[in-house]
Amino acid sequence: MLNFISILIGLVALILAIPSTIPFLGWGNWLVLPIAVLGAGIGALSSSNGGRNFCLIVFVIAVIRLSLGGGLL
Repeated sequence: MLNFISILIGLVALILAIPSTIPFLGWGNWLVLPIAVLGAGIGALSSSNGGRNFCLIVFVIAVIRLSLGGGLL
């Protein structure tokens, strides 16, 4: 059950991260980061690793996008 919740949280974070790849909307990644960490934390509590890994991938995508934009854009 926790794995399913983690995947749902990861999907919400991914849906928020997709528009944040557009220039001048990169600040949305600052919203995605804590959501992805929350999902990874919940996924770590489950017996399966799928939800945790998915949230970590979304987190890495958001961090890379933030680094490309200088942290703001």
